[in-house]
Amino acid sequence: MKCLIVDDEPIARDILKSYIGKLPGLELSGTCKNAMEAYQALIEQTPDLVFLDIRMPSVNGIEFLRSLNKPPLVIFTTAYADFAAEGFDLYATDYLLKPVTFERFCIAIERARIRQAQQVPLIAENNMPGPDFVFIRQQKRLIKIMYSEITFIKAERDYSYIHTQTTRLLSGLHLKKLEALLSSAHFVRVHRAYIVNIGKISSLSPDTVEVQGQQIPVGSNYRKQLYTALNLPSGTS
Repeated sequence: MKCLIVDDEPIARDILKSYIGKLPGLELSGTCKNAMEAYQALIEQTPDLVFLDIRMPSVNGIEFLRSLNKPPLVIFTTAYADFAAEGFDLYATDYLLKPVTFERFCIAIERARIRQAQQVPLIAENNMPGPDFVFIRQQKRLIKIMYSEITFIKAERDYSYIHTQTTRLLSGLHLKKLEALLSSAHFVRVHRAYIVNIGKISSLSPDTVEVQGQQIPVGSNYRKQLYTALNLPSGTS
């Protein structure tokens, strides 16, 4: 089981690292000091289990977890017991209070292994709505952008420009990585260089879609998934 630690406290990270090293079957895939680093780690390392602190700067653990479309198993770690109810509402595997003892850590790992074996989703699709926002890194901050504000996203080499109704934001993420972060219920890839907000499409032809007055090309390899997202027969023109 690949484990990722997300905590802004160095001592807390070191304790969890030592505990992970003591148990067979666990592998430390990485450590992060904040949600900004954690977003990148989830894409690059695909951990099975995240030890997630709640009180962190900029984006706390609750907000971070709510922003994920397909989250891994999560064990919250915090010094504050008053977050427990909200943590379990998000279908967290366990909730560890700091300072975490090794005995309590082992119990949490056993629960994670049972959850993994049962393949129980962290957020039950029938009970919890998916997120309607995404966090985008802007210099040293994470900016929360609601899905409803995004019109389309355009690739620019190894970066992407996120177009909203009022502005344009440069993201350091490649379009493929942004596609993995966004909800497929709200967005669809229509071209190797474009992702569009499904709800913002006003018209379409076999080769283009119109989004907020902007004509965006539709690649032949993406036409079928566009029509599927719009619930249209593939032969519609």
